[in-house]
Amino acid sequence: MTLEGVRGALLAGGLGERMGPLTADVCKPLVPYAASCRLVDFSVANAVRSGLPELVLLSQHRESDLVRHLVAHWDRHPGTRLHFGPHDDLARTGPGAVLPARPAERGTADALLANAPYLFAPGAHDLLVQHADHVYVFDYAPMVAAHRESGADCTIGVQRIERRYVHLFGMVETDPDARVLALVEKPTHPTSDLVFTAFCVFRIDPLREVLADLAARGDAGWRHDISRDVLPAMIARGRRVTAYQVTDYWADIGTVERYRTEQLRLLDHPHPIAAGALPRTLPGLGDDAPRYAAGSLLGADVPPGATVEGSVVYPGCRIEPGATVLRSVVLPGAAVPAGRTVRDAIVTPAGIVPAGADRISPAHDPALPP
Repeated sequence: MTLEGVRGALLAGGLGERMGPLTADVCKPLVPYAASCRLVDFSVANAVRSGLPELVLLSQHRESDLVRHLVAHWDRHPGTRLHFGPHDDLARTGPGAVLPARPAERGTADALLANAPYLFAPGAHDLLVQHADHVYVFDYAPMVAAHRESGADCTIGVQRIERRYVHLFGMVETDPDARVLALVEKPTHPTSDLVFTAFCVFRIDPLREVLADLAARGDAGWRHDISRDVLPAMIARGRRVTAYQVTDYWADIGTVERYRTEQLRLLDHPHPIAAGALPRTLPGLGDDAPRYAAGSLLGADVPPGATVEGSVVYPGCRIEPGATVLRSVVLPGAAVPAGRTVRDAIVTPAGIVPAGADRISPAHDPALPP
């Protein structure tokens, strides 16, 4: 089944401030992942795999870099057309194209309003909203089919997680028929173990109606956010919002520590994410997929005399003979010199981010092993 009558909206405008040094030189969607690709590639691959006819990019920060990546790796799929909004023609003029800055947006709902001419153009009656920093492999077609069969105004992805982590996400409460009764962003005292996966399908007409009503309140009347404003408004007005269970792996990569721990989870439970389900978009991989070896995921060779265990090693990094890497992520351009032991950390070209930290430690930091 293709997603006829569905248009996609790819939210990719955040600064990624909680990612600390990982977004010092790149926008968050371009942060590398699983030794093979970038964060944004997961959502785009899901759209292509599902047969989404058109995907509109909603971006702001370092947009030129992001567009160049998408044009280079994703603009040749006959079933899915990428649309770059007001910069659609300029984006394809060549790799040196520099896109003019877009007007500032205050949240995800603002992004929908700012791109309304492209999102709500004729040809679609449903809008699939995705985020560019979520890691998962998913076919949207069954979700869209369930959405249409139920007659819902919106269908949201949900997943059950341990109750102690619910406060980090949007908590969802449903009735026995999967109708959403409440969506509370980052609750202080969770009453449910169900969370919003932040991808959803809207019927376009009720979405436009709610957005117009919220915008009419003025700047002080709302928070310009889909999870905090649009969906709660739909629920409060009695619009039919339903939940669709997501049972496979899904992760929201929002912090430095989650970036490290979620990649290391792939080592315990090998997943299509790291086994060739996605195109290889990182420089240096060529035709070779990252491989599992000695409990690690390797996108680069480990030289004789070096020890790498339980780690993710990216193409373009350098690990010297005599170096030891344990339960760590070594990024492109990073180096681990001979005699150095790196444990429970992220190694960047600028230095080491220890577990639990959000800043780079200098190489001479006495807290690090020699």
